[in-house]
Amino acid sequence: MSLYHHAIPPMDRALGALSGVLAKAQAHCDDRKVAPEALLAFRLYPDMFPFTRQVQLTCDFAARGAARLAGAEPRAFADTETDFAGLRDRAAAARAYIADFPTAAFEGAEARTVTFRIRSGEVSMTGLDYLRHFVLPQVYFHAATAYAILRHNGVAVGKADYLGNA
Repeated sequence: MSLYHHAIPPMDRALGALSGVLAKAQAHCDDRKVAPEALLAFRLYPDMFPFTRQVQLTCDFAARGAARLAGAEPRAFADTETDFAGLRDRAAAARAYIADFPTAAFEGAEARTVTFRIRSGEVSMTGLDYLRHFVLPQVYFHAATAYAILRHNGVAVGKADYLGNA
């Protein structure tokens, strides 16, 4: 099975679930007359990123991961979202972006060397290790943190929403 099948469908599902959670967050704010900024700026702990950044990073790791695995230069997404609609648009744009990579672009990706920068410097690993040990954990971490922020603030989301089964 191509690495495409291990990368694109799970990331697409995570982004779709995130979009559904964002819609529930907007409805929560509308129904309860909560200022959206209260949720958008919320962070679980002072040294963690706020909700908006968690969503942006979920999208970024999926998009950049797909591009690198396909042997393409990752597209940059501007971090300009200020509301739930903008964040849903970003998730939709990330989904469309990763859907554009053909399965054939992932041929041999498991053994291809992927090099990228992190805070501590440049890192290289095989495509399989990049997907398993970096991309998917990052996508799931930031999506789960965004979900946890909403749940902590009373938004009626459950595991099925996080998993994309709602």
